[in-house]
Amino acid sequence: MPLKPSPILPENLKLLKDFIYRESGIVVDDDKHYLLEARLLPVAERHRFRSVNDLCNLIRGTGYVPGVRREIIEAMTTHETLFFREQVQYDALRTTVLPELLEGRKHAKMLNFWSAAASSGQEAYSLAMLLREMNLEDWKCSILATDLSEKILSRAREGKYMAIEVDRGLPKSYLSKYFEASGADWQISADIRKMVTFQAQDLRGSTRHLGPFDVVFCRNVLIYFDQETCRRILASIRSTMRQGGYLLLSAAENPAGLTSEFERIAHGKAVFYRLR
Repeated sequence: MPLKPSPILPENLKLLKDFIYRESGIVVDDDKHYLLEARLLPVAERHRFRSVNDLCNLIRGTGYVPGVRREIIEAMTTHETLFFREQVQYDALRTTVLPELLEGRKHAKMLNFWSAAASSGQEAYSLAMLLREMNLEDWKCSILATDLSEKILSRAREGKYMAIEVDRGLPKSYLSKYFEASGADWQISADIRKMVTFQAQDLRGSTRHLGPFDVVFCRNVLIYFDQETCRRILASIRSTMRQGGYLLLSAAENPAGLTSEFERIAHGKAVFYRLR
């Protein structure tokens, strides 16, 4: 029988907020405490605890269940995404940004991309399909997709999506062209999956071993961190980018006040940030 929600004790709210910030950098605002209950109750239920309060004993070190600390962090990580999210950015990539980069890199014939919060893979695979549509057979295009969650990366590598997921943002012509039916689900073709490399990466850690990248997607990430963490993440991303490379943020994010190393470039309704 599913557990009934019970109030998280005040001392446990602070414990959980501190633990989640320490382990992931995610800030749980005071008006978002309901998220702790909604996302952690299934973890408690899965391990037959009576409430979220019981999970806090594990964090305090008074009990040990393998993997539960990681499950808590994964439960608090948002994985909401869809194919071709913020379509205007993909349109501007295809018509303006990529042609500019192709001209600038025409001698090397190589472009590197990074999806820095890949979640279940839709962002990286959308980019792969866009590149395939541009007929760049004589170019070497690599796409690295990273996420903090190993669990979600495992799903991304498989490239299998429910019908409701391919109905959100994916052009109908792409479904028949790049996907194969797999029972009630749809799996993206092996050729597209091979274009993307998935690996775990905490954006708060060093990323200097990655890249160099021409385009970095880091959308809907900064909104979950405090300003100091955002500064460190942007500095780390900057260290992986080629001069003149482009950073893509969501419409809700702006690096102003966090870094001066990117200039704002508008292409129609789409906004990009180019490394100075």
